[in-house]
Amino acid sequence: MDERLWGILVDSFPKLLEYGIKVTVPLTIFSYAIALAVALIVALIQYANVKVLRQICRFYIWVVRGTPLLVQLYIVFFGLPGIGIKLDPFPAAMIVLGFNEGAYMAETIRGALESVSRGQLEAGYCVGLSFPKIMWHIVLPQAFRTAFPALGNSMISMLKETSMAATISVMEMFRQAQVINGRVYESLGLYCEAALIYLLFCTILTRVQRWGEKRLSAYGGVRA
Repeated sequence: MDERLWGILVDSFPKLLEYGIKVTVPLTIFSYAIALAVALIVALIQYANVKVLRQICRFYIWVVRGTPLLVQLYIVFFGLPGIGIKLDPFPAAMIVLGFNEGAYMAETIRGALESVSRGQLEAGYCVGLSFPKIMWHIVLPQAFRTAFPALGNSMISMLKETSMAATISVMEMFRQAQVINGRVYESLGLYCEAALIYLLFCTILTRVQRWGEKRLSAYGGVRA
């Protein structure tokens, strides 16, 4: 490695890491919170088999899973202003990432809910519990233990997908790498450096996921 490239990488690393911590990580957290809320609502509607709402949820999942994330970002950020709806880059990316991943997570949670014996639902009714209380106290805790590994994988996947936000000018870590590369023209080195920081973040999340699985395994749920 020549001195020029080494100097560029040393200088760019703290800048990329800063944007990773200040933008990429918050974008992941906020988007994941939206995804989890959407997924939980959609999964519960399907589990409760609310006829009309269930069909709406199935349509949402079908559309989101059948179209590319990049296209969804472009529709929201570049397309919606045509009908008078304009969003700043960060909230646009946050909403699209949240609703995109929410469709996949909804299926994960739905499968976990259906893995819980229906007999427990009936037992809850027998002792006088309402449907919300049965879900909160009996079904959801068991379903969460089953779904936890897949939901953890979704967060790791979402962190990597935040790089797509660069296409709508969100100044996250990958976009910052593009900006620096536009000045110094060292694509291989800079993009490998960005990939290394993504790998670092994902490794931390993987460790947290494994810790969570071990904690949950103590309650007879997930086996790490």
